[in-house]
Amino acid sequence: MKIDVLTLFPEMFNGVFGSSILKKAAEKNAVQYNVINFRDFADNKHQTVDDYPYGGGAGMVLKPQPIFDAVDKLCLDNENKPRVILLCPQGKVLTQKISEELAKEEHLIFVCGHYEGYDERIREHVVTDEISIGDYVLTGGELGAMVVIDSVVRLLPGVLGNENSPILDSFSSGLLEHPHYTRPADFRGMNVPEVLLSGNHKKIDEWREKESLKRTFQRRPDLLETYPLTEQQKKWISEWKKNE
Repeated sequence: MKIDVLTLFPEMFNGVFGSSILKKAAEKNAVQYNVINFRDFADNKHQTVDDYPYGGGAGMVLKPQPIFDAVDKLCLDNENKPRVILLCPQGKVLTQKISEELAKEEHLIFVCGHYEGYDERIREHVVTDEISIGDYVLTGGELGAMVVIDSVVRLLPGVLGNENSPILDSFSSGLLEHPHYTRPADFRGMNVPEVLLSGNHKKIDEWREKESLKRTFQRRPDLLETYPLTEQQKKWISEWKKNE
């Protein structure tokens, strides 16, 4: 996958792309990062990328020209138009489903804005997707882009050590993930559930399924509204409701 990031603050991405899983993904050639300062595409000697909004109002608005020209250049050698993602509070809230969908693409372009907003023509004629990471406003789109990129890159084949890891993640299965334990089995009198020490994989799988469902029932019951429950899972939920 190729990921291009258009930003006014490219230095913000150095630590993120140069650390942890995102760094390993690049080392494995699963992804190629390209961070571009779109100020370099400004068509004036002062390299200004923003201007006052027509009609008046507070703040400055990003001009269309630098973004249009930057995206045009990035798409020159690309037969298939890449997904161009605008980080924006008005966009769809990021979900695991969206990350899984983006992980299937070969080329993604992220546009990180600042100031009051974007010229609307950027939304209408350049952008294919608008994504928000939550119902709050940040100073710019960089942090949002980092979150989306992290959620996508970890899903690429070969990036995580265990191929089952992304499959078992919370939200990937439709449920929250079950509890995890590691050594020691007894820590300050707090013991690991005996079933996990039994070696009986059938019982362990059943325990994990039940605990995953229980955690979802307790913390995110809204996820169960569209989840295809089995008869056994319905029985478990009925028991928990009786005990409430």
